[in-house]
Amino acid sequence: MGNINWRRVIGGGLVAGLVMNISEAALHGGMLGQDGVDLFKSYGVPHDPQAWQIIGLIATTFVLGIVSVWLYAAIRPRYGAGPMTAIRAGLAIWVVAHVWSGVYIGAGFTGLIPAKLAWLPVVWGLIEAPAGTLAGAWLYKE
Repeated sequence: MGNINWRRVIGGGLVAGLVMNISEAALHGGMLGQDGVDLFKSYGVPHDPQAWQIIGLIATTFVLGIVSVWLYAAIRPRYGAGPMTAIRAGLAIWVVAHVWSGVYIGAGFTGLIPAKLAWLPVVWGLIEAPAGTLAGAWLYKE
């Protein structure tokens, strides 16, 4: 059982985060963009995100990518190196990040947040998290 290669975790994690950020931009900027704007309008709230908010979301997604590759590196000794282990790590990330937020938003704000805005990101993340983790894990070597 080798030590975790932190350089590769960071490098692979940044790749995973890039994949996830591109996916999130497509989801929220494209598929859900107008729905989000309409939600803000329905509550009379201006929809003009500040630069720090966008930067924070992007940075946090890169951190999620790093965590996903770290998890892959951590479970490699038990499951072996390879794509199935990366997908397992990505599915764990999906549960912790996407499912949790969908339940929180979908159940906690029922009637305030449309179901599409709460649950489509959960379904989207089922592809995004494993794909990002797989891309980052491809670069990981001990």
